[in-house]
Amino acid sequence: MVLPMWFRQAIGVAEILAGIGLWLPMLIGILPWLRSLAAAGLVVLMISAAIFHVPRREHSSIAFNLVLLALAALVAYGRYVLVPA
Repeated sequence: MVLPMWFRQAIGVAEILAGIGLWLPMLIGILPWLRSLAAAGLVVLMISAAIFHVPRREHSSIAFNLVLLALAALVAYGRYVLVPA
């Protein structure tokens, strides 16, 4: 299964924006609720990535996506429930 170039670029942009959304609120001290939204977006992205790798039988990629999924879910839960901003 080959993905179109525009789709791969859109995924890359989404990951970069999520990374900025995780760090920027902490660095500049505004919009702290943005961290939980960025982490939730990464959760959705990692679920999609894991589903994409299943039919290709890319087990190491699936495991890596699940680790990133767990970390993003932990950040989303922690920033939204445990320490809401």
